[in-house]
Amino acid sequence: MSLLLLAANVVTSKLPAHGPPLTNVVPSVVAPTPPPVLVQTWVAQHLPWLTHGIAGIFMVAAVGLVFLLAIQTTKQEGLTGSIGGRVESAYRGRLGAEEQLKRITGAVAVVFVVSAFVLSLTGI
Repeated sequence: MSLLLLAANVVTSKLPAHGPPLTNVVPSVVAPTPPPVLVQTWVAQHLPWLTHGIAGIFMVAAVGLVFLLAIQTTKQEGLTGSIGGRVESAYRGRLGAEEQLKRITGAVAVVFVVSAFVLSLTGI
């Protein structure tokens, strides 16, 4: 530790106590940056109610899709049951609660994807 203090004392003793006065120093002037320009499409400028309505539909579909996917149960264990599903025959009788839930989830997923696509085209 004393070696470090000795080295610091040697370095500081070689530095001049006061340097020459700074007379020719010009303060630097920084130009303010302009605010970012928001580019909006014609639809976003002239029909804000439409774009915000589509955004509302998108958010409701997103929350609904998360909820519907959370309450579904799989018939098989593991990842293959979630992805693959099960084999069914071509004949359809009355739909059970699980099948109705699958159809509703599919419809909400389509609404989610279509509203996301339309929302991306409107520019908000």
